[in-house]
Amino acid sequence: MAVLTHYFTIESTGSAVFEDRGSKFIGYTFPVKTVIDFKEALARLKKEHPKASHFCFAYRLGLDGNNYRVSDDGEPSGSAGRPILGQIDSKELKDTLVVVVRYFGGTLLGVPGLINAYKTAASLAIQVTPSVRKSVEINYTLQFDYTRMNEVMIILKRFGCTIHQQEMQLFCSFKVGIAVQSEKDFLKQMKEIPGLTLNAER
Repeated sequence: MAVLTHYFTIESTGSAVFEDRGSKFIGYTFPVKTVIDFKEALARLKKEHPKASHFCFAYRLGLDGNNYRVSDDGEPSGSAGRPILGQIDSKELKDTLVVVVRYFGGTLLGVPGLINAYKTAASLAIQVTPSVRKSVEINYTLQFDYTRMNEVMIILKRFGCTIHQQEMQLFCSFKVGIAVQSEKDFLKQMKEIPGLTLNAER
């Protein structure tokens, strides 16, 4: 099985509107890392749109693709959440939430009409939100003497590591992310620094 080295996600929010027979469907995109992020985004939208009739959504979290959820929020089963998720997956997006807010216009659209409306609103919102290609990273904790700081920083910069956390005292502790395809060379160079210990967070 091939190792996943890159993935696509979004880093900003976006919105777009689709209308059909008087009903208004407003698609919103959100970058989310956790279920808490999702709940906060949905709560904000419900506050913004107190008179909306439905808040249908889908999200996919993490890189393995197993953490996802869809909701039809009272619409006929399968007419909203699944079409929204289909648009997220068509762009291969991870850590992404799409909510479609519906204002009912008085005319029933039927299941095919609803599927089209939710799918289109989600698609339009995703189109106006730039997607970014990111490296899959392995997280490491590094511990080393302060006198080795310069050597450590040179290697971190060389490999374009993400520094998630740093404590700099006489003995330093860093939490960093390294692109999976560079991990082997990164470890080799780090292990040449005397007294440095590193542990993977798998």
